This record gives sequence, structure tokens and C-alpha cells, in this order.
Amino acid sequence: MGMPMELNTMIVTKGNEVREEENRFVLQKDGYRLYPIDIPIAVFKTKDSEQSGTALIKKVEWQQEKTTITYTLVSLKSTN
Repeated sequence: MGMPMELNTMIVTKGNEVREEENRFVLQKDGYRLYPIDIPIAVFKTKDSEQSGTALIKKVEWQQEKTTITYTLVSLKSTN
């Protein structure tokens, strides 16, 4: 029996991220997802929106068919 898994090369938050500290966020997604760790990747609010920043993922956890990532925002693209 296989385990369905998705490989992600960007973070799409859909507004569900939770700020832990100044630049550190936690995001939980449904299903099992694999992300690159300690490599800068793009952050988007939605899949079709413009890039809102760049992050480094520090931790990926799989539990009960959910993936939780902890990431640090290293740059933010402002609309101003």
C-alpha cells in the first residue's frame, strides 16, 4: 500500500499561516507534502497571486494525514 505524497517547490498560504515570532510562521496543509529545507523558496497567498515573499523552511512534520511546516520569512515584497 502506497502513501500519497506531493512535492512542493513553493509555499501557498491561503491566509492560514500563524505567526510564532517576528519572522517565523507555522502553516498546516492537508495531506503529506515534501518541501525543500533551508533553501529559499517563494511564498504566495494563493496559487495565482503574485509572490509575497521568500522563506526558508526550517521544519517539516507529517502527522495524521497533515503536513505542518515551520518557516522563516527572509524577504517580503511590499505592495507599497
